[in-house]
Amino acid sequence: MPEYPSDVRNDGKPHHRSLFERLTALISPEPENRDELLEVLHDAHQRNLIDADALSMIEGVFQVSDLSARDIMVPRSQMDVIDISKPIDDWMPIVLATAHSRFPAIEGDRDKVVGILLAKDLLRYYAEESFDVRDMLRPAIYIPESKRLNILLRDFRANHNHMAIVVDEYSGVAGLITIEDVLEQIVGDIEDEYDFDEEEDNVLSIKEGQLGPRWRVKALTEVEQFNEEIGVNLPEDDADTIGGLVANHLGRMPHKGDVFDIDNLRFEVLRADARQIHVLLVEKLPQAEDEQD
Repeated sequence: MPEYPSDVRNDGKPHHRSLFERLTALISPEPENRDELLEVLHDAHQRNLIDADALSMIEGVFQVSDLSARDIMVPRSQMDVIDISKPIDDWMPIVLATAHSRFPAIEGDRDKVVGILLAKDLLRYYAEESFDVRDMLRPAIYIPESKRLNILLRDFRANHNHMAIVVDEYSGVAGLITIEDVLEQIVGDIEDEYDFDEEEDNVLSIKEGQLGPRWRVKALTEVEQFNEEIGVNLPEDDADTIGGLVANHLGRMPHKGDVFDIDNLRFEVLRADARQIHVLLVEKLPQAEDEQD
């Protein structure tokens, strides 16, 4: 009987598969690519072998390898920074109001990030007579917009970093990304005692695309807010959220990577799992000349 490379036991001796095992392998071949593997996992979910949360996290692991830093970063305009060229009393209210654990420290210009300040280090400001905020800064880590999230997560873990500054092709600051942002792609939104459901975070303007302006939109954004932010008039009667409107338009649960047009908007599903859509990329299409007249 011929032996196969896979039929080797841990002790190096050949393992002779039974007739039942060989027949099972012929009837149910192993998945040959990721799409087939996902089909197997979805089938396992439908047969209640794995629950929806487990399936969602597995899908999130696959999505992390497809996404780059530019896809989930906090854009430059939305970054909460402190300017150490100004007195501490000028930016301390920002620290207290936002309640982040880390802040990029700039020196007059958002492109000039000189380090990362941990909020807990500010306790020394109240305990020590001589306090120099520059001495408290940790080195800033810079990454390109194109860096894959799976590689970034590995770097975060290996170097014990929690925040990175994302730079564009001209070495300008494009945004920031944290280890929490990456992990949320796998396990879903991570909320702590300082997280609030702030509507201004639902629609974030990002770098303009080839066709027109673009936004990263949370699927739970209300259609009314979406219309106001984007400047469109999508119907508000059929669904409360933009994710619901999209699902109704397709007539099915959208999948990650789906691209479709609604009116003069192009939608791309950036993140979704077996249960719901999470994040959409929306780009405004140029209107035809006869529509503009």
